[in-house]
Amino acid sequence: MTPSKQEASIGNSGGCFCGAIRFETLGEPLRVTICHCKWCQKRTGTAFGTEVVYNEDQISFLGEPTARYRHVSDESGRWLDVEFCGQCGTNLGFTLEAAPGIRTVPAGIFDDPDWIKADRYAFRHVYVRSRRDWSDLSSDVEVFEEHFRA
Repeated sequence: MTPSKQEASIGNSGGCFCGAIRFETLGEPLRVTICHCKWCQKRTGTAFGTEVVYNEDQISFLGEPTARYRHVSDESGRWLDVEFCGQCGTNLGFTLEAAPGIRTVPAGIFDDPDWIKADRYAFRHVYVRSRRDWSDLSSDVEVFEEHFRA
């Protein structure tokens, strides 16, 4: 199901836990990526990271400046810049060297994430080789043993 033009142009909003940083999106996301790599497990403190993927120009941040941490993959040698709230530590997404112009936003920081549905947008599971046995995979989404760009 594709959202109407009016619905897509409205976008969605969200922010960090303490409210110091807010964001707004414009239009539809490119996809939703669920990453099972060990780094995302550490980054999120759970079995995977769920990131809504946009073009950078579709996202505007408001409020306090974000803090940033650059992680360099020990596997590929490429960087990934994670942004977060310097006050409360909320993960605000990241940009990747491997995908210039792309920006992610964690699904859980939207004010109302109920619009994020696998039957509405492309979902991808990546790095399932690191998947924890206690996290289940849906048959409704694409599954890759490594990242789909590999």
